Amino acid sequence: MHDVRLNSILDNDFYKITMQNAVVKLFPGSVVKYEFINRGKHQFPAGFDAALREAVNKMAELKLTKEEKKFMARTCPYIDLPYLDFLEGYHYDPSEVKIHQKGSELSVTVEGLWYRTILWEVPLLALISELHYEMNHMERDSNEIVMNRTLEKAKTLEKLGVNFAEFGTRRRHSHRVQNLVVEALTQNKNSTFIGSSNVHFAMKYGVKPIGTHAHEWFMFHAAEYGFKMANELALEHWVDVYRGDLGVALSDTYTTDVFFKQFDKKFAKLFDGVRHDSGDPLTFADKTIAHYQKHGINPLFKYIIFSDGLNLEKVEEITNYCKGKIGVSFGIGTNLTNDVGLKPMNIVMKLIGVQAPNKEWIPTVKLSDEHGKYTGDPKMIELAKEFLRIKD
Repeated sequence: MHDVRLNSILDNDFYKITMQNAVVKLFPGSVVKYEFINRGKHQFPAGFDAALREAVNKMAELKLTKEEKKFMARTCPYIDLPYLDFLEGYHYDPSEVKIHQKGSELSVTVEGLWYRTILWEVPLLALISELHYEMNHMERDSNEIVMNRTLEKAKTLEKLGVNFAEFGTRRRHSHRVQNLVVEALTQNKNSTFIGSSNVHFAMKYGVKPIGTHAHEWFMFHAAEYGFKMANELALEHWVDVYRGDLGVALSDTYTTDVFFKQFDKKFAKLFDGVRHDSGDPLTFADKTIAHYQKHGINPLFKYIIFSDGLNLEKVEEITNYCKGKIGVSFGIGTNLTNDVGLKPMNIVMKLIGVQAPNKEWIPTVKLSDEHGKYTGDPKMIELAKEFLRIKD
């Protein structure tokens, strides 16, 4: 018996909730499929599938509480009451999740209506990570060390004068460690810590839940409307739902160069900034600044959220480079929630298919600004590159 479980339906990344709200409104009949990708080639011990299945089955009991609903209504006024009523009635359906283990290899897929299955990805990754450390009997640093290490990081970031958020749910060591980290980050009133992507911990510690949309938002649009229209329609639909709120656009699903061709003056003015998630951050900063200047927009009125594998050295380098050129903010994930003396896992879960009206599956792909991060059907990747005129 392993008592690894989720204790709240809000123990999830905020962008899953903001996307679910948009999906309920715009794509209530769409069916999709997700797949677990073991990038780090981790070995899973015997019985891992059964332990994960047990944790997944327990998630069916989770419900939005009255206090959680009030928190959402108070903190997120751009999310309307009909959606919060929907979320209050929502529950996880474990039959949407298929788990298989062959030797030390783990296979996890999720399939069903997009508006229902969209919430699975982050909790599944968090559970896989926590069970991996527990079932392999890997001992982490003490609570005191974790707290002190986090406090030291917060001090360094405060000295740099940069705003940062905790983005580490999906690859956290455990629920306990993430709790310790957010507790430590909220201790210092002078801290530049601005919030957490995890809605449960944001509520628990009275900070802002942070997030907008993920790659899957753009990947779905590519499958539904074609690669050439994906960025533009994904942004247009986002604006239709949020009317100017949640204004940070993710730029790298089909490479930043392609994104900026479609991120025209309207979007550049309407969105507060862009998020960097792959490729060289300084090159990205240069491209973003040049793009705003080309459209007659002062980059200092906009900002970039950097969120790709950050540590303190990277944050300092980016901050110094961007100073006086463009606003910056940071979403730090694994380096906060899984810096416990053990090797963090390298695992993801990606949208891999969208069902067409004729029931055929359309494979989805993500290109990003790093070849190593391309995911999806190889033929479809080549097709996307051809359509979008991306040369290696």
